[in-house]
Amino acid sequence: MNAQAVNRHARVAFFPDSFHEVNGAALTCRQLEAYAARQNRDFMTVRCGPREFFQHTGHSWRLQLQRGRLAVPLDRDLHFDPLLFYRRREVLDGVRSFAPDLIHITSPGDVGILGAWTAHILGVPLIASWHTNLHEFAGRRLRRMLSFLPGIARLQSITEQFVLNRVLWFFARANVALAPNPELVNMIAARSGKPAFLMTRGVDTSLFSPSRRNRQDGPFTLGFVGRLNPEKNVRFLAALEKALLAAGAPPFRFLIVGGGSEMEWLQANLRQAHFPGVLTGEPLARAFANMDLFVFPSQTDTFGNVVREALASGVPAVVTNEGGPKFLIESGVNGFVADSEEAFVKTVLNVMNDPALHRRMRDVAPDGAAHNSWDRVFESEVYAAYRFCLAMKTEAGAKCVKSVSLEAPASES
Repeated sequence: MNAQAVNRHARVAFFPDSFHEVNGAALTCRQLEAYAARQNRDFMTVRCGPREFFQHTGHSWRLQLQRGRLAVPLDRDLHFDPLLFYRRREVLDGVRSFAPDLIHITSPGDVGILGAWTAHILGVPLIASWHTNLHEFAGRRLRRMLSFLPGIARLQSITEQFVLNRVLWFFARANVALAPNPELVNMIAARSGKPAFLMTRGVDTSLFSPSRRNRQDGPFTLGFVGRLNPEKNVRFLAALEKALLAAGAPPFRFLIVGGGSEMEWLQANLRQAHFPGVLTGEPLARAFANMDLFVFPSQTDTFGNVVREALASGVPAVVTNEGGPKFLIESGVNGFVADSEEAFVKTVLNVMNDPALHRRMRDVAPDGAAHNSWDRVFESEVYAAYRFCLAMKTEAGAKCVKSVSLEAPASES
């Protein structure tokens, strides 16, 4: 590979483990594919979906496989197929015909493992982007399932450390890593010994906007959007409601958008909440805009796409001081970062009781949205990492050629 190859846009084969599902990782992956198509970049997506096909039109290539009957459910709509690796020769042939400069994977899932193997066989650089704190998901779900056991907190800690070590080992196979917040960038770089860069998330301001709001009165609406699963800490919403009622808060209600294993528990334990289920597109954008305050108690989110969507919709947010969402909040300006459950409750109550503060935050919440488009994220962060990765390979190749020329024996006369 020469300097000219580095200067052009990379031919990328992308292996996302989540693509069609309703979650932040899948949304980011769909947006990356769409960006490459808009920009006429050579881009191939290898993914799983409801039907199989292999097609390419112009610069866009797509290979879609189906997971088999033995696929193990990881979430409500996400699976791991241990037999998918048996399709590796088929995948290799398709990717080889595309001739990528590099391969980009998103996790150590069934598709990601295929991508890492394909990069190894083809001898092309591998980029891995971190989207989900799998270790924290595993620990919290284990704790919820086995909460009756003594010493469950220690078992949770051991499980999280074990899973984290395995994920970091997998990421160390890549040449370059991407992560959605500065803490993860630093951690991955330190633990893997590989270059790591920021890959944040964008927001569609044509969809998420204060102009979508179509309610003017009614009780103060506390909103939540996301998977209703243990790792999102959603049971705290019931504790929040109880504390607000005990403190004599103004009339309020919850608007909880999403689905998951905790929905039934929430419906039974929240006195004044509306559950419209999973929403997408304009219905989701209207739901965001009709909220008054976004409350996001998750401690495991690596970025918090929904927090950025709430802000773009003119809705200030209260988040925890753990995970990625805190990097999206400027306390007192577009929301607050709470360092404890007690502080979370107090902060929500203060906003509800201070209409002037609430109005100021609503006015400034969308300000950063225009500077956080998906196009900016992909060009200045993701494709910049692709260029770095290609430059690394070019530099390594040049050193190798130089080394060979220096060490070659003199020709005989």
